[in-house]
Amino acid sequence: MPATIVSRRSDTRGHANHGWLNTYHTFSFANYYDSRYEQFGSLRVINEDIVQPGEGFGKHPHKEYEIFSYILSGELEHKDSFNNYEVLKRGDVQFTTAGTGISHSEHNAAKSPATGSPVNFLQIWVRPDDPRLKPAYYTKHFSDASKLNNLVHILSPADSDRYDPSTIGIHTDFHMYASLLQPGETVSFKVNENVKGGDALRRVYVHVANTADCEVLVKAGSGATVALKKGDGAFVTEIKQGEELSFVGAGEETAEFVVFDLV
Repeated sequence: MPATIVSRRSDTRGHANHGWLNTYHTFSFANYYDSRYEQFGSLRVINEDIVQPGEGFGKHPHKEYEIFSYILSGELEHKDSFNNYEVLKRGDVQFTTAGTGISHSEHNAAKSPATGSPVNFLQIWVRPDDPRLKPAYYTKHFSDASKLNNLVHILSPADSDRYDPSTIGIHTDFHMYASLLQPGETVSFKVNENVKGGDALRRVYVHVANTADCEVLVKAGSGATVALKKGDGAFVTEIKQGEELSFVGAGEETAEFVVFDLV
């Protein structure tokens, strides 16, 4: 069966605007539930959050999942029960292995509109192979220049020969990439490209950040194609490892998007 691509349009995602928080949910989360969108393989949450100055998420617990934030704009203040403190800025990825249990808080680092702007970030949850991992915290910066018309490897499996030391390690068969794609430019990659041989089926999810009036054409080697605009996503299934996916900038503005390659 050839690869298929099914879009997840922004206006069909879960959405709540609480004033202090404007949030969109790709999968069922909080008060949003849709039995068709509970998870995709190990990928459980993709939330795009916009938090106003002086506001944020108070201290709350997590366990089992690996949770990471991809900062799009503004500054995010992180504190946790292991005494980690950091202010994260655009291009930073903050990664937490919740494992047996950790508590953290996340706030807009700006205390008022006079001192800063809203913070916009993607929050992503992935279920690791072992839910009882030792809690851990890690951050890494990925510059705009490195992502321009390029797919930058952000996450790779920590406990295998597929680990890329330039990335953050995650404890399951999961890869994340990010790009800033200008109109008329194309980037491509081969699914699970660092595994030699084999034709195992994979899953891929693509998410376009809700930050610019852009369009990205997603093309599979099978001929399947979908056009994504800001806030849209796409499920790619029945795609074999080694098969190529291409992304073409087709809008008027630079598109920022992330790609997840998983079983």
